[in-house]
Amino acid sequence: MVEFETIRAEKKEFGRNNFVEVARKKAKTDEGENEFISVSRGYFLPDGTERFKKSLTIPDDPAIKEFVAEKIKSM
Repeated sequence: MVEFETIRAEKKEFGRNNFVEVARKKAKTDEGENEFISVSRGYFLPDGTERFKKSLTIPDDPAIKEFVAEKIKSM
């Protein structure tokens, strides 16, 4: 069984009801813990409830984070 903990999250709204969330999360299992970065796209329902559509996770590795950030900025 995996238990997820959100350590920190920030959202940026765009369009009519959409948002992008970048979060640092921790996955906990009986074997140990693993931290990762999650980039998720979601939307708001009419009552304000958040729903997530898609998500991408990357390892908490400085080289991987730098690669992803550099490629996003250059495109």
